[in-house]
Amino acid sequence: MSTSQSTRKATNLSLDADLVRQARALGVNISQAAEAGVRRAVAEARAEQWRRDNAAALASSNRWVEENGLPLERHRQF
Repeated sequence: MSTSQSTRKATNLSLDADLVRQARALGVNISQAAEAGVRRAVAEARAEQWRRDNAAALASSNRWVEENGLPLERHRQF
């Protein structure tokens, strides 16, 4: 969902004072930068959660391939 289409929520953040000073001096939009950072952190946390949730299935699939080979391996061109 893009920023212009989403519902906005005012939030208080505590940030390193020097970092805020540098961001302002460089014209960085702190709200947008913070949102981008939170968006990235959420994506990374979701990916890690997916890996944890699916670890057993992935291990099982890998074991099967190790024991039986790839199902269509005879058709590989490389």
